[in-house]
Amino acid sequence: MGNFGKLILVPTPIGNLGDITLRAISVLKEADIILAEDTRVSSRLLHHFEIDKKLWVHHKFNEHKAVGSLVSKIQEGNKVILISDAGTPGISDPGFLLVRACIENDIEVECLPGPTALIPALAVSGLPTEKFVFEGFLPQKKGRQTRLIQLSEETRTMVFYESPYRLVKCLSQFTEFFGKARNACVCRELSKMFEEIKRGTVEELAQYYTANPPKGEIVIVVEGVSKEDRKSGKTASDE
Repeated sequence: MGNFGKLILVPTPIGNLGDITLRAISVLKEADIILAEDTRVSSRLLHHFEIDKKLWVHHKFNEHKAVGSLVSKIQEGNKVILISDAGTPGISDPGFLLVRACIENDIEVECLPGPTALIPALAVSGLPTEKFVFEGFLPQKKGRQTRLIQLSEETRTMVFYESPYRLVKCLSQFTEFFGKARNACVCRELSKMFEEIKRGTVEELAQYYTANPPKGEIVIVVEGVSKEDRKSGKTASDE
């Protein structure tokens, strides 16, 4: 790889700043360039840990245009760090395009282990964890119904990210497509002061959040269809 620099993905806390790792702090302090999704959010993080580095904006609106110049910066020998507002870069956040471009140009890519919302939500849900599928955000419009129909046959535990403004709609659609008795867990504001974890059927959760409009970051964990129900062809309309 010659004298190339490298790209390092650094996970940042999803809420509680104490969740950052000592290694992440060290790597950020050694960076030549730090790419941030929102510099206002990341500036507060760096200031808290006394890291005096300039931030470059890297988000979904400019990442296509920025990839080429960033690859050149790394090839010049710069150590480029990518962070997102919260969690691991590239997981429902910008990062994939830059990682792929670096790999195509024989540039070393490294990712530190660290905070992410989906694993704590899955672990605390009480639903089967040996096999699961991460869906991230469902399509908002085009393709949403098609995807829900496909997922109605999924036997593995499913993990979704959702906006608090669309949570009730999402849970209501799960009731429609998965059946009102399907078990689920909604995790809100994980690791933060007002963390909330609610378990129940998708119908019960839809009713709860209709009466109690949610705020903050949301992760939904939903059990897969039982093999018996799938084999028998039982659908949501049968309930």
